[in-house]
Amino acid sequence: MKHLNNDFDSSSLAKMAIEIPTVRNGATEITALVKEEGRVIGYQLTSGMVIDKDSAVTLARQGGIKGVGISERDGNEYLKSIPDGTESNNLGNLPSVSPSWQ
Repeated sequence: MKHLNNDFDSSSLAKMAIEIPTVRNGATEITALVKEEGRVIGYQLTSGMVIDKDSAVTLARQGGIKGVGISERDGNEYLKSIPDGTESNNLGNLPSVSPSWQ
């Protein structure tokens, strides 16, 4: 029986499941989640601008959003906090705002 190598912590496993883009200078941060019926449909950025989920994934992939990676479930891409052992900076702990584009 072969044993698994336990030389890394659980956050290392979580990081392997997401695409972590290289962040460019001047990148923004997410300050709030835009939710509709409990589902995240967009994000508010430090500039106050609100963008939809697909636009946020594209911006993050281009290195324009700090602290997030891109994950995929059932063919849908979404942003996910980069695991760092700190709960307070997780996307799920951010406040929610109403969509301003409606």
